[in-house]
Amino acid sequence: MSAQTPTRRTTITDIAARKGAEPVVCLTCYSAPMAQFLDPHVDLLLVGDSLGMVVYGLDTTLGVTLDMMINHGAATMRGSSKACVIVDMPFGSYQESREQAFRNAARVMAETGCSGIKVEGGAELADTIAFLTQRGIPVMGHVGLMPQSVHAAGGFRTHGRSEAEASKVLNDARAVSEAGAFSIVLEGTVEPLAQRIAAEVPTVIIGIGASPACDGQVLVTEDVLGLFTDFKPKFVKRYAELSVQVGDVARAYADDVRARRFPGPEHCFGVKKS
Repeated sequence: MSAQTPTRRTTITDIAARKGAEPVVCLTCYSAPMAQFLDPHVDLLLVGDSLGMVVYGLDTTLGVTLDMMINHGAATMRGSSKACVIVDMPFGSYQESREQAFRNAARVMAETGCSGIKVEGGAELADTIAFLTQRGIPVMGHVGLMPQSVHAAGGFRTHGRSEAEASKVLNDARAVSEAGAFSIVLEGTVEPLAQRIAAEVPTVIIGIGASPACDGQVLVTEDVLGLFTDFKPKFVKRYAELSVQVGDVARAYADDVRARRFPGPEHCFGVKKS
C-alpha cells in the first residue's frame, strides 16, 4: 500500500501570489472543532482578537491577552491541515517597541506553529513591521478601522469619508506594504477608497466592510453562522441562523429530561434487551 500524501498547508507565499487573481477566502477561527469544519473550504484562518467579544463576552478586543491568543492559535492549528493560519497580536503586545513586538510575535509563532501574525497600524507601525519581517516573522497588516484603536478613533465607524482621512488610510496601506507585509486587512472603509487601495497597493488586500474589488474577503465566522447576535454589522452576510437552532435543540433536550424521555434504555449500560 502506498503512503497517503500529506495535505500541503497553504503558505504566506501562496497568499501573497494571489494579488489580482482568484480571491483569498478567509474566516476567523478560535477552536480545533471549528477549524476542522472550515479548513477544507478556506485559504486562510485568522485567529482574530475578535474572540474577546465573540468567545469571552468582552465589550471590545482590548482585554484580550497574549496567552489567550496563543491558546486559541494552537487549537486552530491542531484542527487544521490545509489553511494558512495567522494569529492576531493583542493590544499592548507590540506597540511599545520593535523589540517587544519581536519577542511576543516569536513566542506566538513558536508556541502555536502558525504561519504568521497580524498587527494593527499604519505608517506609525511600518518600522516595526519591517523589523519583524527582516527577522523571519511574516506579518499581515491591518488598516482602516482598527478595533484596538476604537477609543482613539471615536468608536466603530466607517473610515475614509473625508479627503484627509481617505489620504491617511491610503498612505497607511502603502507604508505597511512597503514595510514588507505579505497581506493587509482593510476594514470599515468606504468602497471607492477601498477599490483604489486594492488597485494601487501591490500587496494582497483582504477586505472586511471594504470592497468586492479587494483581493480577498474575511468575516467573523460566528457572524456568518448567526451565532453572535449582540449586533450585526452592515457588511456581514448571514448564511445561517444557528443561534435559533441551538436554542431549539437546548429546549428539546430540556423537555426530554424533564419528561424523563431521556435517557432511554438505549443510552444506558447494562440494560437487558427485552
